[in-house]
Amino acid sequence: MKTSELQDIKLRYNIVGNCEALNNAIDVALKVAPIDLSVLIVGESGVGKDILPRVIHDNSPRRREKYFAINCGAIPEGTIDSELFGHVKGSFTGAINDSLGYFGAANKGTLFLDEVGELPMATQARLLRVLENGEYIPVGATEVRKTDVRVVAATNVNIQKAISEGRFREDLYYRLNQVQIQMPPLRDRGEDIILLFRLFALQMAEKYRMDKVVLTDEAKLMLMRYKWPGNIRQLKSVTEQLSVLSAERQITPKILSQFIPQDQESTQLATIHTESERSFENEREILYKILFELRSNVNDMRREISTLKKQIEDKGDDRPSASLAATQLAPTNFSPLTSHLSPLTEDAVAEEYIEPENEPENLNVSEWSRQALEKALERNGGNRKKAAQEMGISDRTLYRRLKQYGLDKDK
Repeated sequence: MKTSELQDIKLRYNIVGNCEALNNAIDVALKVAPIDLSVLIVGESGVGKDILPRVIHDNSPRRREKYFAINCGAIPEGTIDSELFGHVKGSFTGAINDSLGYFGAANKGTLFLDEVGELPMATQARLLRVLENGEYIPVGATEVRKTDVRVVAATNVNIQKAISEGRFREDLYYRLNQVQIQMPPLRDRGEDIILLFRLFALQMAEKYRMDKVVLTDEAKLMLMRYKWPGNIRQLKSVTEQLSVLSAERQITPKILSQFIPQDQESTQLATIHTESERSFENEREILYKILFELRSNVNDMRREISTLKKQIEDKGDDRPSASLAATQLAPTNFSPLTSHLSPLTEDAVAEEYIEPENEPENLNVSEWSRQALEKALERNGGNRKKAAQEMGISDRTLYRRLKQYGLDKDK
């Protein structure tokens, strides 16, 4: 694209900036505009993804038809199907008239679905059908309707991760992603940050008839080094606050530091986990944690039962009924539980219980036990006593398990 054409587009849509990534996004939008393909715009929240769908619509054969911008994340899950695909009168409480829905109203035009990653799974299935053959059924209707709508979608969600977690349909992703446009985050746009600051400062000065705030060279560098997790939306907010609250019109780093967070959490892009930090996000680690907690609960129950037996025996009266009560509450009743939790919770039963040496175990649980034991030893630098304390088992049990799994040999 020629530079003059690019500048004309920027002026028309009030796009500020000259970074290569931004220019490339605009160029792709203009190239795909005349071709009736679905477009997916990806980028962080606040980068200005809503500008490109308008550019695509205005430069397409559909430019004389209707254009609707829908924020999918702002529509309640219970009504989103009705909003998008319409409904018939009486289909639900409050449906006093028929409704076309956005897909019906935007026929022949363009529909911009912002935050498409927030759509419920049932709605995603309906959307896929519309994209594939233009057919949809309004809520409460029995007849299939047709529509000819071009869909431009945008998301700040990691769609690939959402697919792996079962929150987004993979087939819908490929149907929306016929052409993908990446909008750059503000922190990667270099001097565009200063240009945007000047624009927002000028708008505030003209709107409220005040002197415009300007940045010193040091403040400009500070502004460009900041991470801007809220992107353009955050920069505009900071500029407006400076325009209203700062007594000085020349903004120095000292003044600027009062309006942008300087703590590590607000300037760091992602939380960094050290190797020493433990995480139970892994399903197997979660299982270990549950089993250890359950072992502790059973231990508590065993101690309470032992105390109760001692109290009954100390009374010395009504011996037959006391014996019966002790028998009913004896820890041997927990053997079905311990057989499922073995070998991680074997110490949770009474001392009289001895696990049969030849009793077959569940292989999966045995393998988990072995891995839990290895991890405990690794975390404690091979110290067996500390590993036993961490796992909540006795030294004797630990040594027996080490021998059982062949871990007792010095490496």
